Amino acid sequence: MVNFNDTEVAFKGKNKDDLKRSYWLFKIISWNWLIKISPPMLKFLNFIHFPVAPIIKSTIYKQFCGGETINECDETIHQLGENNVKTILDYSAEGKESEVDFDANVIETISTIKKAKTTKLIPFSVFKTTGFARFALLEKINAKKQLSPTEVEEFDRVKGRIDKMCGNAFESGIPIFIDAEETWIQDPIDDLALDMMRKYNKEKAVVFNTIQLYRWDRLDYFKNLKAIADKEGFFIGMKLVRGAYIEKERERASEMGYQDPMQPDKDSTDRDFNAALKYCVENIDKIAFCCGTHNEESTQYLIDLMKEHQIALDDQRVYFAQLLGMSDHISMNLAKDGYNVTKYVPYGPVKDVIPYLIRRAEENTSIAGQTGRELSLILKEKKRREMFPAVIKK
Repeated sequence: MVNFNDTEVAFKGKNKDDLKRSYWLFKIISWNWLIKISPPMLKFLNFIHFPVAPIIKSTIYKQFCGGETINECDETIHQLGENNVKTILDYSAEGKESEVDFDANVIETISTIKKAKTTKLIPFSVFKTTGFARFALLEKINAKKQLSPTEVEEFDRVKGRIDKMCGNAFESGIPIFIDAEETWIQDPIDDLALDMMRKYNKEKAVVFNTIQLYRWDRLDYFKNLKAIADKEGFFIGMKLVRGAYIEKERERASEMGYQDPMQPDKDSTDRDFNAALKYCVENIDKIAFCCGTHNEESTQYLIDLMKEHQIALDDQRVYFAQLLGMSDHISMNLAKDGYNVTKYVPYGPVKDVIPYLIRRAEENTSIAGQTGRELSLILKEKKRREMFPAVIKK
């Protein structure tokens, strides 16, 4: 059984200043009122040209991001690698809407694939479809509205971008994740992922879709996908997460009067998440998967499933993943025991990554006990170091 309470392992490589910064950062994040006013406050500060970027870069950005460029992430990649934790480079610049930006993002994503080819420390690449397509276009397709001839051509370009990235991943031997997004644009993303699996997953899983198990319909989607894969003869790649847009999802469903796509409660989400893990393990010959969670119980559940089904700790079809700056007690202790572990390492210009950072802060306040858990572990490690100062590297 992995010891998730071993803070010596969890914070190995973190000095006194690192722990102090993390403590105060999570302390601030625990102030819900501050996180709620952050978006309009940042907008106002940018409007009056207040130099907010340097403050963000030295605090929350430093906690959750690897750097502004791929090369700036090298230090993080190697620090994680020293602890047997691998990296997924995630270009997190958001809010782009132009064709020029979309094409530039393709080049950037392919650069992460090329980087992965140079080191065993980067086992996957990743992208969000909204980095390559207008949100409104995906929303219109999801709503099954008729596209204009111009929009048809626009979506053909989107398909071309997705295919170019997945094709590069296939040729490079680097599996690639397609991240999940809001429910009202997810259907075309699922369709694109299916097309890419059909094309590139004939011998093994190269293209991975993502399912958010806080949706009550995702287990059925997963099983239907498996039926298609069995019939057509391709492998499934799947990343399992709980989800990151719950408040936005509930609000939209209420405002627009359609059925809430979210699970009724956390227990239901946990149940489906664990059921999806079991489904993956029971179908390991056809499904490669990544368990993306900060939940200790689900992590332990997968460990138990792997043991029960005699799956090797380092089987390349099974990965665990957490976000950089969060749940090091899970990542580092899993890696110490020999499991395949990755950290999502976001990077990009500070001003472009702010939406991602706000979501991370909101996630920590919305997940019950998340921030408190991080704080308690940091305090435990600080006390341990105070008790054994002679053997602690400053």
